[in-house]
Amino acid sequence: MHISRVDLNLFTVFEAIYTEGSVTRASQKLNLTQPAISHALGRLRQMFDDPLFVRQGHTMVSTPLARNMIEPVRRALRGLEVTLNGLDQFDPATMPKQFKLGLRDVLEATILPPLIMRVSQQAPLADLAAIHVDRRELEGELAAGTLDAAIDVLLPLSNKVLHKRIDQDSTVVVVRKGHPEIDGALDIATYLKQDHILASSRRKGPGLQDFELSRFGLERRIRLRCQHYFAACRVVSQTNLILTMPGRYARIANQQFDNQILPFPLEVPAFDVFLYWHSNVDNDPANCWLREQIVQSFQAQ
Repeated sequence: MHISRVDLNLFTVFEAIYTEGSVTRASQKLNLTQPAISHALGRLRQMFDDPLFVRQGHTMVSTPLARNMIEPVRRALRGLEVTLNGLDQFDPATMPKQFKLGLRDVLEATILPPLIMRVSQQAPLADLAAIHVDRRELEGELAAGTLDAAIDVLLPLSNKVLHKRIDQDSTVVVVRKGHPEIDGALDIATYLKQDHILASSRRKGPGLQDFELSRFGLERRIRLRCQHYFAACRVVSQTNLILTMPGRYARIANQQFDNQILPFPLEVPAFDVFLYWHSNVDNDPANCWLREQIVQSFQAQ
């Protein structure tokens, strides 16, 4: 089928229905009537000889063909959008925009306050959404434009995803005040004697600190595994368990708990924080502006 015979607006409708899971919400997103969305869906179904979406309750569930189509369609729409936007300069003072930033929860408390202050001051019509993303899906989300940028540790991504180191952080140990064995100083022998908390979104497997310890032939006892550092800091404040975590977030999370924050008792390298974006938006004015605000927000801390 030659592209000259295809109405490209149909693919905008396809992406909206897929994302929203509803003809009603797709019509609201695109500011079109429901009959117009239904008519476009009918044309798509005829074009591909496939229902594409099947209603289950109140949700439109995609067929296998639709699931295979969505990423190429998103990439194509994103490329066209970038091309069109690149024809004009992005004026943050006057242009409405929603920026979507892939972000681990440990970085939210660190970067969001200064970043949203900068965005609000310079781009009053812009919104910011911080989104958790599976690292396995990160490259696809950046390529499709469902993420504008992401912040994470160094990841094994293709050369289509560009990156820049924007921060370094140290590893610290959090211990309650009044701990019977630790008061203002911590050596490796005392560290290894303690029961530890591991904060991780993964269900199993070691933490980064465990890899560092293993390099020295050392191992610690994990007594509690939980999902979030904030919860772990509260547990520390009420028990003799200790927590190893990034230093910048430790200082934020422990303000209300008044825990001790001590250096990690081994010489380990600081871990780097990187900003990621796709090569297809490298010269996009809006994306360039967002990346600059992120960099400046880290530098201001």
